[in-house]
Amino acid sequence: MDVTEDRLHDDDRHESEMEKLDRNTVELLNELRVAAVGIQVLFAFLLVVPFNTGWKKVTSFDRYDYFVTLLCIALAATLLIAPSIHHRLLFRRRQKEYLVTMGTRLTIIAMVFLTAGFTGILVLISHVVFGATTAIVVGTCAALLASAIWFGIPLYRRRQLRQFRGRGEG
Repeated sequence: MDVTEDRLHDDDRHESEMEKLDRNTVELLNELRVAAVGIQVLFAFLLVVPFNTGWKKVTSFDRYDYFVTLLCIALAATLLIAPSIHHRLLFRRRQKEYLVTMGTRLTIIAMVFLTAGFTGILVLISHVVFGATTAIVVGTCAALLASAIWFGIPLYRRRQLRQFRGRGEG
C-alpha cells in the first residue's frame, strides 16, 4: 500500500501526519526484525555448506544452485539492512515519509529474493538427498507456496479493497 492509499485508511485514527509516520516506522522496523532472523539463519546455513566434507561430491547443478541461492540471500540481507542505514544517514533530516516509503519498497524486493533463496535451499537439499525429480517437485511447491502466502494473498486482498472502494462502499 503506498502512502496515498495508507492515508485513506488511517483517517479514523485521529493522529497527526508525524504520529502516523512514527507508527509506520515502528511497524516497518518490527517487520524487518522478523525477516532478519530468517535471513540470518539461511545465510549462516549457506556459509557453512561448502565446508562440509560431503560437498566435494555434489554435481555441477548443485554448485550453481548453491551459488545463485547464496547471492539471493545476500541480496535479501543487503536490502533488509538498507532501511536502518538510510535512517541513520538521514536521521533528523525530516525524511521519515521517504524512509518509510523506501523501506517498504526495499523490504518487498528483499522478500522476492528471499523467496528465490528459500526455494534454492530446498532444491539443493532435495537434489542432494533424493535426486532431480524430488528437487523439481519440492522447488516448485516451495516457490508457489511462499509466493502465494507472502505475495498472492495480500495482493489479492488489495485488489478486493480497490474493487470495494470502486463501488462506493469504502
